[in-house]
This record gives sequence, structure tokens and C-alpha cells, in this order.
Amino acid sequence: MRPAPTDQRPYPGGVSPRYRGAMSRAALPIVVGVDGSRAALNALGWAVPEAVHLDVPLRIVHAVPDGAQHSPHTNSVVAAAEAEATRAGRTIRFESVRIEGDPGDVLVAESARAQMVCIGVPSRERLEGRLFGPVSAALASGAQCPVALIRSDSAGSICDTGVISVVLDDDPDNDSVVHLAMQEGRLRDATVRQVDRRLDSWVRRYPDVHVETVAAGSGRAYSELHPDRQHVQLAVVGHTDADRITDLEVPNCHPILGYPDCSVLLVRR
Repeated sequence: MRPAPTDQRPYPGGVSPRYRGAMSRAALPIVVGVDGSRAALNALGWAVPEAVHLDVPLRIVHAVPDGAQHSPHTNSVVAAAEAEATRAGRTIRFESVRIEGDPGDVLVAESARAQMVCIGVPSRERLEGRLFGPVSAALASGAQCPVALIRSDSAGSICDTGVISVVLDDDPDNDSVVHLAMQEGRLRDATVRQVDRRLDSWVRRYPDVHVETVAAGSGRAYSELHPDRQHVQLAVVGHTDADRITDLEVPNCHPILGYPDCSVLLVRR
């Protein structure tokens, strides 16, 4: 059962009275931004098992120009998203909303009352070689919750096999980053590739998750030296990388950015 679609604007200060008070972030919805693209629908499909696993609803958000909340195009975008949510998870709870405003601004505002914000990212060919577009950049710099940037390839599909990659470092938020990577490995039945150090403690905490390690800084060279190893389906990064990842146009030696065509989960807390 799901609520009917509603027309809304972001709440002043970012938090609706509906969510203010006793509700913790753990009970908040997963927000998925949709724009009618195949990449957006793929991201919605990726978010469904996340919401089912956490037992939280999906909130499907379509940002529209002023006065376009009920245009034929808007109706088509919302209908396609609702159909995808229903197809991907028959028991999923969701609501769909149409909000006037710039997509980046709308989704940043939504992040204040979300457990996660998820959007689709087209292939680099569609982005003329850049890794991410302006909405991704807005969320990377301003979101108040984790952000999933789900990459589609040139054929319109997402990679849902391969490893979950995460860097172990001394940043203050690294425990949160690795914790989320391990949760994703468990949810998606994937190996977690931990780069660098502090391995033992995480292996003890998640004995059911297969873990492999690579040296820090190996990046693209690792995949060239080990073509038999699984590719990366999802990279989980903390705020330090989130602050600069959307400005990069080509991969470098960073162990995550050596795989520029995978999806990325930015952990912002």
C-alpha cells in the first residue's frame, strides 16, 4: 500500500513537521530523484532492495519547473517511476512527489530528512567524458546524508555484479564509511575490497562477508595487473573524497577513482 502522489515544495529549514521530533534518521525514507531517464529508473531499481532491507519507504522525487507539476511530461515521468518501483518490489512502500525547483537544490533539501538520496548517473559518453553531472556535484557538496550515484553504461544497464570497494584510512568518518560498505556487501552478496589497512577488526565484525585487500594507491594498475579479479560495482567513499570526486574528469591513481565507471556511494554524515 502506498500514498497517492502529492505536490510539494521543500520545507523551510529542510525538515518537515512530519519528520521533526522523535523520528531518527534510521526511520527516514530513501529518496530517489527521477527525471524520466533510464539511468534514473535504474537507480530506483537499485534503491528498492535497500529500502526493503532497512524496512523504510521510498520517496520518489521529481523536480519540475515552476507551473509544470501536472504537465504531460511530468505525469509520464512519475507514472514510469511508480511502475518501476512496483515492478522492482511488490511489497515496497513508496510515495511520489513533484517539487518545483532546480533538481540539485530540491534533492539537497530532501537530504535533510532522508536516510539516503539516490540518483542515476549516465555513462561517461553521455556526460562528454566527465565523471558526474551538476546534480551529482550539488549532492556531493551539500547533502546531509549518504548519496548513491548509480552509474548506467552506454547500453542503459547498471553493473550489479563485482566487488564493493572501500578505502581504509585515518579520516574521522572512516568507520562509518567502512560500516556502510560492509552492509552493502552483505545486502548485495558481494565481496568487499578493502584498500590499505585496519582489516582485521572489520573481518571479525562481519565474518559472513568475503573480504580481499589491495595496496593503497594501486588504482587502475590493480585491475591491469590482476585481470582475473572482479571489477568494481560500487565504490563507497567518505567526505574527503566526496568533496573532490565530482570535479575530476579522468581517473588517477586513487584506488577508488581508478574505476571511473562504477557507481559511487558518498557517505556524508
